[in-house]
Amino acid sequence: MHTNFLDTLDYQIITELQKNARIASSEIARLLGANERTIRKRIDRLVDLGAVRLTAVVNPAYFNYATAADIFIEADPQLEEDIIARLLAMQEISYLALGQGTKEISIEARFKDNGALRDFIRAVLPSIPGIKVTGYALVPRILRNIDEWMPKQEDFGSFSNP
Repeated sequence: MHTNFLDTLDYQIITELQKNARIASSEIARLLGANERTIRKRIDRLVDLGAVRLTAVVNPAYFNYATAADIFIEADPQLEEDIIARLLAMQEISYLALGQGTKEISIEARFKDNGALRDFIRAVLPSIPGIKVTGYALVPRILRNIDEWMPKQEDFGSFSNP
């Protein structure tokens, strides 16, 4: 559990940054009726705590990556470290997660077309020693990405004071 106090002002700041990551601290201060220096310090603190990351989010559609798929694989536990390293090096993979207590790995991958997806599932992944593709689902439309996720407002202020 985190011991760093986050409050409603932190929630409001994060909400404004999610709407527009390029918004100036002075504009956030004006919108929230807060001091600009306070806003700048809060943003720096949120970043330092690891509560938020300020980064550019690439839109796959802009680069013609129109096909997305969730792919499930089993990995030989003896080769897991090498398999993970190889998967992380693949440009197609936008998300990679391990299942707890299983050999299963979940990935999300992006492609320019269905042919590239088919090749990835039928040739690229099976060519890696220790991998077995167990299933996949074509994702025609993503409704919420991780960069849009937000904890409930009541979660702010639920952390104890240091």
